[in-house]
Amino acid sequence: MLPEPLYTPPSKQEMQARLERVRSMMEDQEITHYVVTCPDSVFYLTNFANYVHERPFIIVVSLEGPLLFVVPKLEIPHVKIRSIGDSELVEYFEFPATAGKTWEEALQSIFPSASRVGVEAICPLQVFQALPGNPKRTETVEDARLVKSEYEIARIVYASNLATEAMEQFLAAARPGMGMGGMASICKSKMLGQTMADYPETNMLATNAGFALQPPSVSHDPHNFTDISMTLAEGGPNVTVINGRLNGYGTEVERTIFLGHVPDDAKKPFEVMMGAREKAFELATPGNVMHEVDYACNSIFREAGYEDFLLHRTGHSIGVTGHEAPFLAEGYHKVIEPGMLFTIEPGVYLPGIGGFRHSDTVLITEDGNVSLTPVASSLKDMTLDLA
Repeated sequence: MLPEPLYTPPSKQEMQARLERVRSMMEDQEITHYVVTCPDSVFYLTNFANYVHERPFIIVVSLEGPLLFVVPKLEIPHVKIRSIGDSELVEYFEFPATAGKTWEEALQSIFPSASRVGVEAICPLQVFQALPGNPKRTETVEDARLVKSEYEIARIVYASNLATEAMEQFLAAARPGMGMGGMASICKSKMLGQTMADYPETNMLATNAGFALQPPSVSHDPHNFTDISMTLAEGGPNVTVINGRLNGYGTEVERTIFLGHVPDDAKKPFEVMMGAREKAFELATPGNVMHEVDYACNSIFREAGYEDFLLHRTGHSIGVTGHEAPFLAEGYHKVIEPGMLFTIEPGVYLPGIGGFRHSDTVLITEDGNVSLTPVASSLKDMTLDLA
């Protein structure tokens, strides 16, 4: 049973539960302080989102007491308006700044002697070099984000509902010659317009939505969306994408479509892709290893003769971003747990024919999984009538 969709900010209790999860991991790792600089993890712990330029925003989590949030004086009113939970602001003046007013000094003032400090793998070198002792690299907050709370799932259900409706409206209107602008005009009103209508205080610094399409001449190059003049072509495969995050929580749905007819050379790769997709849904269940899911999907492509045309893993997670750990990827051996979310998107890419990929946002349940973006997917449904 899915939770009812939510679009409102988290409660203090939700934020405290996240903090306690991080602290429990810190105790297991024998860390007294954990340093967070990744904007996504800052948002996860505080509900504060901002564009980070040269002025650092740094959170220090200790084993007790409030979060310590190192922020430039300029941003203090903004932080107070958006942040949720118990935090203490540690102010610095500016960057650059004179002695006594720098962010390094503000950060260093936090740590007592004999601190055992942990840092994210992506900690900037300048922050790392300002820390005391020999900081330990761990993925503490990233690991805390792997399994979602009921609140987070409800937020992602909301975002996924809007993405599903937007994709269905787009597919109903799709015609040869429709370009990025036509797609965006349909999808933006549904996703961004509805988000703002439901919650006028939506944080636009934590909101973005991507709408993209590729005709068969380009769809073999899955991340090439650089030409906004691209338009849908008769036949296919045309690959269509809706993704992003709405007020801080992500979603993704993608479909490979055909307009009017399916070219003969597109039938086999579409069927193979669908076979790999079915296998991913079969295996993306609690207790299975993420490596094994991707290996099984890739084996289907390899057996069909497409090994040289595999370009990416079967899936990634969704959370406070649209693209994060954990991953359905060969070489990644974490165990799937209830409350995790993944995109399921095995694909194959054939130059001269095109790309073949559906993607759905999928929640792992106690005994299986459920798609949060249940747009039709069969070849029959994805062959759109031009009449």
